Amino acid sequence: MSFTAEIWKKNAALFETIRTMPFNQELADGTLSKERFRHYMIQDAHYLVAFGRALAVAAAKADNADEVVQFANAAHGAVVVERSLHKDFMEQFGVSPATFSSTPLSPTTHHYSNFLLANAWGASYPVALAGLLPCFWIYAEIGRDIIGRAAKDNPYDSWIATYAGDEFHTAVRAVIATVDRVASVASEETRRDMHIAYTHAAKLEWMFWDSAYRLEQWPV
Repeated sequence: MSFTAEIWKKNAALFETIRTMPFNQELADGTLSKERFRHYMIQDAHYLVAFGRALAVAAAKADNADEVVQFANAAHGAVVVERSLHKDFMEQFGVSPATFSSTPLSPTTHHYSNFLLANAWGASYPVALAGLLPCFWIYAEIGRDIIGRAAKDNPYDSWIATYAGDEFHTAVRAVIATVDRVASVASEETRRDMHIAYTHAAKLEWMFWDSAYRLEQWPV
């Protein structure tokens, strides 16, 4: 069994909890409120800046030239390509640039962003990658799951199509292959730390969608 197959199996119950959570269930059947989706979009656009920075750090730590390029390109995609998609959604759902810029990171977005950056800077290259993997892999699998059961004329069709699409899945498979490569030559201690980083980030994926569903704000 590959390292990523092992890590997916270990976290299968957590993925099922994410797959069946109210945000993703309602996204699939098209009943998710615009207010909740707007909250998600704004926070995700903030999050992608931190994700892009963490990917850039991973690129700097890469131990071969191909992976420097792989993660530098992924950082570019997170900040430029995906944020462009968010801009289109924001226009569609009535979020002005002023509203976006004046909306602070929610507690969960703040937590997740800081975890990724701390893990990317402070951990080894393999552990940094393991912490970044859930955002790729879980999104790809959620996109694939939702497109298979999405309601017709779903207002969130373009979001679903992006994360279920071949281009995104090709990039995700490449990241999985890189994680398997670095894990294959890592020590048992490093592999253990990779498991911990992956699971923590996967839990934060659940928390992120849940926080959008709850329209999370700072309590004080």
